[in-house]
Order: sequence, then C-alpha cells, then structure tokens
Amino acid sequence: MIAATLQRIGAVVVFLGRVLAQCAPALRRPRSVVHQIYNAGARSLIIIMLCGLFVGMVLGLQGFDLLQRFGSEDALGVAAALGLLKELGPVVTALLFAGRAGTALTSEIGLMRATDQLTAMEMMAVDPLRHVVAPRFLGGVIAMPLLVAVFNVIGLFGAQLIGVQLMGVDTGAFWSQMQSAVELDDVHEGIVKSVCFGIACSLVAVYEGYTAKPTAEGVGLATTRTVVVSSVLTLLLDYILTAAFLGR
Repeated sequence: MIAATLQRIGAVVVFLGRVLAQCAPALRRPRSVVHQIYNAGARSLIIIMLCGLFVGMVLGLQGFDLLQRFGSEDALGVAAALGLLKELGPVVTALLFAGRAGTALTSEIGLMRATDQLTAMEMMAVDPLRHVVAPRFLGGVIAMPLLVAVFNVIGLFGAQLIGVQLMGVDTGAFWSQMQSAVELDDVHEGIVKSVCFGIACSLVAVYEGYTAKPTAEGVGLATTRTVVVSSVLTLLLDYILTAAFLGR
C-alpha cells in the first residue's frame, strides 16, 4: 500500500516535470491557452459568483452574531475581509474548481485517451503533452487566482449586504476598519494559496485524465478521483501554507 502510494506520487512528480517542460512551447500558441482559460475560468463564473455571494452573506450573519456578543459589530468588515482573503476565498474556490473545471478537464482528456486520439497524435509525432495537456494545465493555473478574486469581491458584497443593509452596521465603519486592518501580507497570502491550489487541482485533473484507462469505467473512475484527490490536497496544502505564513 505504502509502496504503491509512493510510486504514484513519484509518477505525478515526473509527470509534472514533463508538463512544465512543455509550458513554454505551449505559451507560443496563446490562442490555445486563452481558450483553456475561458473553459476553466469563464465557464465557472456563475457557480463561483453564486457561491461567493452566499458564503459572504452567511459570513455576514455569523460574524455579526459573534461580534455582537463582544460589542464589536463595526469590525464585521475586518472579519469578513480576512476570512475571505486568507481562507474561504481560495479554499472554497479550489473545491468548486475541482468539482466543475477539474472534472471537465479529466473527462475531456480521458475521452481522448479512450478514443485513441492521444495515441494517434503520438503516431504522427505530435506530442500530446505540448498540444493537449500543457495548455489545459496553464489555463487552470491562470484561471484559479482570477476566480478567487471574483469570489472575494462578491463575498465582500454579500457580507456588506447583510451587515450594513440588514443588520444596521455603519457603512463607513464597515469599510474604513477593513481598509485600516487588512494588510498587504493578507492579500499576498491569499494570492499564494490560490496559485498553489490552481497548480495542484490542474495537475491532478490533467494527470488523471492522461493516465485514465481507455474505457468508459476508467474515465468515470478518473473523474471521481480528480474530485476526491483535489479536495483532500487543497485542504492539506491550506494547512501547510497557513502554518508557514504564521511561522508555526
């Protein structure tokens, strides 16, 4: 069991090295990369915006209830901003990305494997890593921070909607305390997490699709593994990165 796990991790690391080696040539065809950013990012905007709005609204309700016990309702903006920028934004977006865009990438590449399209490309001396995998990997990595930014903006709007419009928190205090308390390091932490989550989720998606068994059952299992592995890896990386930023 342990040997098989280590062997699989090694295979993923080798696969990542091969993909990274093909990223520079893939960038010479920007239209293909932009198309994959559209597939992974723009087509995920609706679910990202909806979930961001509801997460922000729930954060506004729970944050107001908690801060009210200490007489600090005006600090709701700070709590919402830090919660979204440092934790909820990157983590929830990564989980949604894995469920929507990650499964789409895995099934697309897996079906190309099942229908022998990748084999045909290899027979014609066309590297599928360069023309199929690398653009999709880059598209996911680039799209993730953009989706996190959208999630955070919509989430802050949802928290402001509940806190100011419904709970009666002062608008000036909500925004002024947020601007004075949120530092550049907090934003930097969210950006680093979003990039790391983007690399992890995109790598898992393209790897599972590329190595899927060429059957309908194999593609289905690969798609399921993408969601499970990406979700667990996101939470594991979140803990590691949070501990690193806190110096613990």
